Amino acid sequence: MDEKLTLRILTPEGSAFEGDVEAVFLPGTEAPFEVLPEHAPIISSLSAGVIRWRVAGLESSLDVRAGAVLVNNNSITVCAEKG
Repeated sequence: MDEKLTLRILTPEGSAFEGDVEAVFLPGTEAPFEVLPEHAPIISSLSAGVIRWRVAGLESSLDVRAGAVLVNNNSITVCAEKG
């Protein structure tokens, strides 16, 4: 998979992560979901849980209490409170 996603995670404390990723796993309010390159545009609320992202096969994560996400044109912007 050559295409990358650009992930930006913003918290009240500032930027928690910004960079290119292969996949993002999000704790959606209705159900957890994964975002891969070319994902359809979506806006979703996030519940308490873990945001996970993969870069070069390695996973990183951030615990969150709540938030929202916007996915559009291989760009993911998350606004969330750290958990």
